Amino acid sequence: MSVSPDWRAGLPPTPSRQSGETIVVWGRETSSNVQAVMWCAAELGLVVDRRDVGEGFGGLDRLEFLEMNPNGLIPVLQQGELTLFESAAIIRHLARSFGDDRFWPRDSRALAKVDQWAEWAKQMVANRFTGPVFWRVVRTARARWDKPAIEAAVDRLEAALSVAEQQVSQQDWLAGDHMTPGDIHLGHVLYRYFDIEITRKDLPALRAYYDRLTGRPAYQATVMLSYESLRDTI
Repeated sequence: MSVSPDWRAGLPPTPSRQSGETIVVWGRETSSNVQAVMWCAAELGLVVDRRDVGEGFGGLDRLEFLEMNPNGLIPVLQQGELTLFESAAIIRHLARSFGDDRFWPRDSRALAKVDQWAEWAKQMVANRFTGPVFWRVVRTARARWDKPAIEAAVDRLEAALSVAEQQVSQQDWLAGDHMTPGDIHLGHVLYRYFDIEITRKDLPALRAYYDRLTGRPAYQATVMLSYESLRDTI
């Protein structure tokens, strides 16, 4: 899969927009962590060669893959001589290498605030959604749903989303007036959050924020994808 540079949807061109090296991302498109990396790359106007591995594609236990990531997990990025795993580290690398001063500030204090919200969104939102909620609702057969556990997990997730609600009610993006990696970590789970069969808290500012994301071609192409192949798989 290639991501067109025309999908950067609002970010101005920068001299380092293209790396001059082939960027390969290993991981199936239904992985939320892969989606976060691919969305970030698309917003930065990068052409990425994504290669399927994991779930039904297998390959995570092959020696060649374990040499790239000894944990046997996706995504993995290859760029020239660089091999990198952990989605947050990959996103920081892409932002630092190809983002402009708004996406990844060069001022250390401004960057600290951006990095703060990126870390918060990864730990407090993405990690509270994917395993505790999505896996229990979508990947687990309905006959085996643990409804009290699902309700408790949604409550815990929405305690964090209420913080995001306050942020995006006051500004366009999580960390300020411009998209940053924090929005990647927050926004990439919102498609599934608003789509799956759960009772959701009324968070109007977050819903408006999500609706804006759905209008971005990069988000549509990398995040708003079917997850039916994951249903009832555990």
